Amino acid sequence: MKSIPLFFISLLLATGAAAATVTGSSALMLASLVAEHSPPLSQQERGAMARMLAGNLDFSFPANQKITVRADAVSCRSSNVDITSRSCELTFGARRVTLKARQAHELFAIIAQAGVPPEGAAGRIYESISHLVCTIDPNEVKQRAGGGAACTFDQGT
Repeated sequence: MKSIPLFFISLLLATGAAAATVTGSSALMLASLVAEHSPPLSQQERGAMARMLAGNLDFSFPANQKITVRADAVSCRSSNVDITSRSCELTFGARRVTLKARQAHELFAIIAQAGVPPEGAAGRIYESISHLVCTIDPNEVKQRAGGGAACTFDQGT
């Protein structure tokens, strides 16, 4: 009889935020879309991320240097009633950035591609991640061998 309560306790604990790792093109796209709005990135880092997002690998980047893209939270929502409604909120410390329309849809789609399951209620569909940390090695990405991009995050906020 004691195993039944322990089972329910472990089930409740398992429903919290789940850690995830994504690599390859999904990681590169997620990092690139978040990097556009990331305050701590330098102009050079932002430029390299934008070029990689566009598939343009004809740029130089210092050897043995990586780009780290961080966000405290990314929360996106879409409507299955008002099919024109979509938005995302990115949180970088005290700074919040709101995306709408196409930018929000792109971020929503890449979060889904990264394996985050949508949640829904009352005509809304939600996806959210927290503690996002992406490490991008532009020189490895430029080798076109599938490496150089990895992101970790917790599912949910």
